[in-house]
Amino acid sequence: MRGWWALLMLLCATVAAAADLPGAAARSGQLAARLSAATAAEAARGEPLRTRHRGADGAPQFTNRLIFEPSPYLRQHAHNPVDWYPWSDEAFARAKAEGKLVLLSIGYSTCHWCHVMEEESFEDLEIAEFLNRHYIAIKVDRERRPDIDAVYMAAVQQISGSGGWPMTVWLTPDRRPFYGGTYFPPHDGMRGVRTGFLTLLQTIDRVARERPADLSSAAADATAHLATGLVPVPGEGPPDAALLDRAATTWRAQFDAVNGGFDGAPKFPRPAVLDALWRAQLRTGDADAGRMASRTLAAMAAGGINDQIGGGFHRYATDAAWRVPHFEKLLSDNAQLARAYLDAWQITAEPDDARVARETLAYLDREMRAPDGGFYTASDADSDGGEGRYFTWQADEIDATLPAGDGAPVRARYGVTPAGNFNGRNVLFVAEPVETVAAAAGVSSDDVRARLVAARTRLHAVRAQRPPPPVDRKVVSAWNGLAIGALARAGLVLGDATYTESSARTAHLLLALRPGERLPRAFFDGEASGAAVLDDYTFVIAGLLDLFEASGEAQWLRAALSLQEALDAHYADPAGGYFLTADDGEALLVRAKPAYDGAEPSGNSVAALNLLRLAALTGDDRYRSRAAALLRAFGGVLSAEPTAMPAMLAALDWSLDRAKQIVIVTPHDRAEAEPFLALVRRTWLPNSVLIVTSEAGRDDLASLTPLAADKTAPGGRATAYVCEQNVCALPTGDPAVFARQLAARVAPPNLSTPPAQPAVDD
Repeated sequence: MRGWWALLMLLCATVAAAADLPGAAARSGQLAARLSAATAAEAARGEPLRTRHRGADGAPQFTNRLIFEPSPYLRQHAHNPVDWYPWSDEAFARAKAEGKLVLLSIGYSTCHWCHVMEEESFEDLEIAEFLNRHYIAIKVDRERRPDIDAVYMAAVQQISGSGGWPMTVWLTPDRRPFYGGTYFPPHDGMRGVRTGFLTLLQTIDRVARERPADLSSAAADATAHLATGLVPVPGEGPPDAALLDRAATTWRAQFDAVNGGFDGAPKFPRPAVLDALWRAQLRTGDADAGRMASRTLAAMAAGGINDQIGGGFHRYATDAAWRVPHFEKLLSDNAQLARAYLDAWQITAEPDDARVARETLAYLDREMRAPDGGFYTASDADSDGGEGRYFTWQADEIDATLPAGDGAPVRARYGVTPAGNFNGRNVLFVAEPVETVAAAAGVSSDDVRARLVAARTRLHAVRAQRPPPPVDRKVVSAWNGLAIGALARAGLVLGDATYTESSARTAHLLLALRPGERLPRAFFDGEASGAAVLDDYTFVIAGLLDLFEASGEAQWLRAALSLQEALDAHYADPAGGYFLTADDGEALLVRAKPAYDGAEPSGNSVAALNLLRLAALTGDDRYRSRAAALLRAFGGVLSAEPTAMPAMLAALDWSLDRAKQIVIVTPHDRAEAEPFLALVRRTWLPNSVLIVTSEAGRDDLASLTPLAADKTAPGGRATAYVCEQNVCALPTGDPAVFARQLAARVAPPNLSTPPAQPAVDD
């Protein structure tokens, strides 16, 4: 039966794909045949259809060119009645030949409001007919083409005063923007908006025909302003420590002392800010800065933004108390937050921080890991039943799932009520301490903790039977670089080699599947796709450096140096810093130079830290000089608003510090370094590099990092060297002495007198 059903679906799909789109020109026979074949292949793979336009047999009624694209986001729109093109010269050539404007729509696969606009407008036959007749429609996946997104987002922000996704931009045939916004409801008056999408399409088309000079003038004006927002102006001199203090003062004024985080709702995690606050505490002794970071992480961990049942963090909270999230989950957020909680555990020794880090990484490994070792991009906010349906609960569902008597303490712990806190259902958050729940139930706190552990297991098993949110299964190099780094840090900080091995598995994948020596932007089903952008290089280099420190294996440092060489060759600006795209990439209206650290740090901020780390590891002053030039290039941005680039402030903090170079040499293997590594785990040293090598592996490593060249393990004992600016304290085999050296400055040697201590401290 399955064979006959598959054959029937293939035949139906073949017929359906040939149907012309409303208002669009008739297709050529060649294109119709290609669409038919692609639709048949899609049916054979069993891919879900995201369209309401289907025949009686369930086959799609319409198919457009997006079906040829690997991007999951573009393929979501492959059966819209809109005559979509991917971003291509062909689309703009047709717009020019036919004298039509271009409607550019940019989004991503797990974007809730992108789905809403698709359902309301791009699935609407009347809107599709007008759009196809009067415009050339182009759809872009912002995660696949962040360079296009950056250019037109800058235009939309200039035109409308704000930005976001879905992004909707009107262009001339020569790619210049003249009007744009984000989500538009389909018709006038919907969702409180006076002018709907269809009216805008009609009005702009009429203006283009009746007043083309006005439209051309608007396009010229918008294009002229693009460079201002996309290429930062250098400062008058190198940035200094005063910027670090100014940023901390600003964050203090914005801090929500009750709920953690900054300002009001909605609240987005921004891990780079927390890192900057921890650094402020370490640099100046400002305990308030550390408390802001600690309070924010604790509030997020207890909130509904943290999936209390399955682990991992949702995109953002819609309220000030972190309780009700927007339910999509991103790899980039979770990799960064796992690392933030690892940092917090090193600083505060709070067990919950280590627990949250482990739970977050467990979620990534369980639900976001691709079979080949990479990590998928994101999971959707929506599933069958609507937004958040997969993650939320009714009180009676919890009672029905758990053994008699366990429902009440679980409901009390997680704030579950009959009315719920989200569309009549409950987002679970930590509402009461375990001790309060135990007192109300008349049992011990240990008893409640045991019941909660068992309840989470049961609830997770039941939830897993629900239709899950769709997952965007592309593997993006940049965000896998973040995952490599988070896992490597977990391996080092938690002393668990399974995390280091997991990190190495992903690193092997990215390096093995890349075409040639340069990275791709993404992988789809193991196939490389698209040119990498700055973030791909910098995030992967950072992850490889973390993996080198966690494993001591020279191959990872060698790979990082190779990627840095490619980055310097193709992305560097002679004035300092890096462009988003390569010198041999597609030329857009402006070659952007990222200068903002948002939900994830900019590639330039990460590049600055990478260069400083490479300088400390290799002793090569070229890296230090490039880092200094980069900081100068962004001095104007930092001076105007230091909080705009918290990760760049971290690089500035490093550049003003005397970073520690820690070398541990063992007689045979890494296990012998454990007494020293145990101290490294308990010491947060953000401005430091770590080299762990055996005497046998030292020579291979010394070709990459000369700092290791002359280091030995005298007397067959693991020996630690703590250095600053390539000047080392006396080597020691005593962990207690090593701990004191980590906490102290390394004094330059007095060359006029012999050392007063033996070469190895006992």
